[in-house]
Amino acid sequence: MASGSISGKSERMGSLDLLRLVAALAVVCFHYFFRASHTPPLLVNGYPELDPFAIYGYMGVSLFFLISGFVIAWSAEDRNWTEFAVARFARLYPGFLVCMTITFIIQFLARDPNLPYDPMTWVANLIVVAPALNKPFMDGVYWSIVFEIIFYGWIAIALFFGVFSRWKLQIVATWLLISVINETVIHSTALHMVFATQYAPFFAAGILAQHMVAKGASIEALVLLGAAFVLSCKYLHIEADWMQENYGASLPFSQLLFANIVVYALFGGALLLRHRIAPSPLVLVLGGLTYPLYLLHQHIGMLGLNALSPTVGRWPALAIVLALVLSASFVVSFYFEKPIRKPLISLLLPALNMMASKLRLHRPA
Repeated sequence: MASGSISGKSERMGSLDLLRLVAALAVVCFHYFFRASHTPPLLVNGYPELDPFAIYGYMGVSLFFLISGFVIAWSAEDRNWTEFAVARFARLYPGFLVCMTITFIIQFLARDPNLPYDPMTWVANLIVVAPALNKPFMDGVYWSIVFEIIFYGWIAIALFFGVFSRWKLQIVATWLLISVINETVIHSTALHMVFATQYAPFFAAGILAQHMVAKGASIEALVLLGAAFVLSCKYLHIEADWMQENYGASLPFSQLLFANIVVYALFGGALLLRHRIAPSPLVLVLGGLTYPLYLLHQHIGMLGLNALSPTVGRWPALAIVLALVLSASFVVSFYFEKPIRKPLISLLLPALNMMASKLRLHRPA
């Protein structure tokens, strides 16, 4: 494989695995040190002294979307739509199912009135998009998983029609155009959801980064990357307005702009270091913690902090909760997700291929 090529799907980038963990920890800090102390307060003993720093943590989700754009574009190369769809399902759903169920069991036992514990809420969350059934997410972090799934869906459609690799730049340009029209002119909730218009710049920037790493930095790709970055900056006020409305606090635009630049710089730095940080066993372990940590940390962590902090103090409680959540994430990742992934793909892929063949849903490459 030529230097810089990422067409081989088996290649792992240790730098991106570590950056995912950084993004997840940023979100953990946001929830524990900022979100839990604001309206409605979820912690008995919060960490208000960390508010000025923790408020930036929600930008970790933007970093996730950047990484996802890159990794999904990479994994979609040289795959047909059935291979891609099954691989994404096997990567996303089993971990979601076990973490959502763990969260439900703990919330059911705790019976905290601020958190959902109705068994029918668990049933609704089986399809991930529980609000579509008028039930809340079992944990509020699931909203970003919904947008990930929407993104995966559009990539699968592009693969089905055989246009993803050939028309990648045109697809990104069209997506960014839909995004700017909706977020600045139309303000359609339907378009916001169907095309993930608020978060499109981050996914698009990740796709463009993958394109440039694989095929070189053409003028067209650079222009589109610049447009994606500018749009991501322009949309910063949307999240800030939501924060102000829901939490009574937000950051000024200048600080958000700086934070957004840092997010892109971290992503770019990880790509530059992709050949220097090997996917060693330790790096793979740390990277494997990311998804279950993201799914498990918020509600379970807050219940743990509330149970422990009155007796052992805020900081020992934090250390214990983090150790427990990280340990649970390790168990989910390496004793459930990893062992089940390949057998699940081996089971589902032939079935989906057979169904697609019968329905004539296969397209020539």
